[in-house]
Order: sequence, then C-alpha cells, then structure tokens
Amino acid sequence: MKKVISVVGARPNYMKVAPIHRSFQKYKDRIKHLICHTGQHYDVNMSKIFFEELELPQPEFYLGVGSGSHAEQTAKIMIEFEKVLLNEKPDLVIVVGDVNSTIACSLVAVKLGIKVAHVEAGLRSFDRTMPEEINRLLTDQIADYLFVTEKSGLENLKNEGIADEKIFFVGNTMIDSLVYYLPKIEMSQILNELNLKEKEYVVITLHRPSNVDNPENLIKIFEQFRKIADKYKIVFPIHPRTKKTIQSTNFHYNHINFLLIDPVGYISFIKLVKNSIAVITDSGGIQEETTFLKIPCLTLRENTERPITVELGTNKLIGTKYDKIAEEFFNYLNSPKYDSNIPPLWDGKAAERITAKLVELLN
Repeated sequence: MKKVISVVGARPNYMKVAPIHRSFQKYKDRIKHLICHTGQHYDVNMSKIFFEELELPQPEFYLGVGSGSHAEQTAKIMIEFEKVLLNEKPDLVIVVGDVNSTIACSLVAVKLGIKVAHVEAGLRSFDRTMPEEINRLLTDQIADYLFVTEKSGLENLKNEGIADEKIFFVGNTMIDSLVYYLPKIEMSQILNELNLKEKEYVVITLHRPSNVDNPENLIKIFEQFRKIADKYKIVFPIHPRTKKTIQSTNFHYNHINFLLIDPVGYISFIKLVKNSIAVITDSGGIQEETTFLKIPCLTLRENTERPITVELGTNKLIGTKYDKIAEEFFNYLNSPKYDSNIPPLWDGKAAERITAKLVELLN
C-alpha cells in the first residue's frame, strides 16, 4: 500500500484537490490518499463550506499556520509539514497551484527524499514581482512529476530545461470540479437570494495587491465600476484585502446597481459567473472558469500565466489603465468575439489521468 499526501492551503486548492481525491478512491486497495490543510488561508466558515460542498473528507492534518509575511508563512509551513512527513513517511506529496504552501511543502518533501508531484505545473506570467511566479518557478525545478494544464506549460518547462519524462499534459482539475458540480451549481438559489436575473449583471472580483492595496487606485477603479453600474447591476464578492483598503478611505461606492457582498462558496460563485453577462477580475482561476463557461472575462492585469484563455477563450487582458476600464468593458461587450473553444483536455477527466499515471509511477 502506497501513501500519498495532497496539500491544500488556499481556496482554489480545494477545487484542484477534490477531483484528485475522488479519483484515488478507485485505487483504495493500492493507494492511501490523505489531505493536509496548511491553514495558509483559513476562515472557519468558508473552509467548512468548501469541505461540505466539495464532498472532501476533513483533512487528516491541519497545520494552522495562519497569516504572516511570505517568509514567516513559508517557514511555519515547512516546520509543521516536516513533522507530518517524518511521522507519516509518505511515498509521494502532491502540491497544487502556486501559493506559499506549494513551494514550502515541496521543499520539505524533496529534502527528505520524498517524491513531489506538481499539479498545474509550467504556468508562467513572466512577472517576477508576483510572489506566485516565484513559487511556480521553484516548485517546478524541484518536483519529480509535473502535470500540465495547457500547451504554454509544456513549452515553458522545456525552455527551462525540465526533462521530458517528468512532464505530463493532463488537462485542468479546476475544470474537473466545475464539470462535476454543474448539477449542484444549477440548483443554487443565489440569484433569487440576491434578486438577480440571468445576463443582467456583471460579476467582479479583485484581490491582487497591485490593484487593491493603494487607496488611490481603488478609488479610480470604483469610479469606473460606477459607470458600468449605470447600465448593469454589479455583484462584487469582496475579498478581505479589498475590504480593508475600502474601510481605510472615505470614498463612497453607493449605487443602486452596486451589490457588495461577502465572499460566497464555490457553488454559489460559479452560479453567479455562469449566469452573468461578463466578469471583471484579477484572478487566475476565474480566467479558466469563464473560458470553459464561455462568459466574457476582462482581466485587470498586464499579463496572465494562463495564455490559453486569451488565445482560445473569452479572456481579454485590459491592463491597469484604470481610467479605461468602463470603455474597455463596453467595447468588449459590443464586439462580436464571443465564440471560444474549450482548450484541449479540459474535459472533466484530468484527475483520472493524473491518478492513473501516479499509480503507474508508484507501483
């Protein structure tokens, strides 16, 4: 019996690990799959919602590291995760995405001689001011098995000198979750609860420090959102980081069509996205979800580590010229380019390909 530990640290990690955990159940006689929650991003209510919605078992290990600087958080995770590995002696650690938990747990495992698989490997923004980019680069250099979601990942890893035999193009486990939960998503009553009608509102999410930490920038952004709100309702599940900046200023965002809400669970959020007229975001994962759902997405960033969403999908990078947001929004909405193709292997079966390959490699 081989033992595998998957690491979750932040909200998007849940959606990537859930299908992998489900898929491992087919190999129960050969693989014992355990989950370690580092507590990097932790809110009792939100985490409870995610574990219930995604039908994940409660994690076997909870490290409870909490917030802190990048150095503090990474160090705490490494210290606590080392204890888990020394006690459990797993054959493999699976890390996903690009958060601090990803690199911290990879470093600990590799130094103990434990193999590491990185799910969502090879993505690059080529912007080293982003902490996530550093996490991605370093994790891919030390991981033993790299599971790639899109063709750019294959090219990036090869350009960085990663051996071909380590790289596997499998598709996107985020999309696995979306496909699997679509029936449950359809049942969500969030539109009724918020008094929304299909295709009559815009979903907005913002959390990147470059966009939300500077009050002057945030005021400019909200001024643009007010212009959009003159025509469409806006639903804005507000990230704690964004909320903190808003509370530090005296500006008023009140508008009859502006709906600022607390963060919602995965099922309700995807229901909102699926029935919106468009999404404005600075998130990475949402660019993928909108591409699959064929919902116009405007990304408030100068770059993306998911270029396939721009090439094949509905995603458009609009940069950070904040005074142009409303203009870009209305121009894009009025343009005919809504047709998009779903990227290769984004078919809901990525986790099956990952677990089948890992079972083969471990046995």
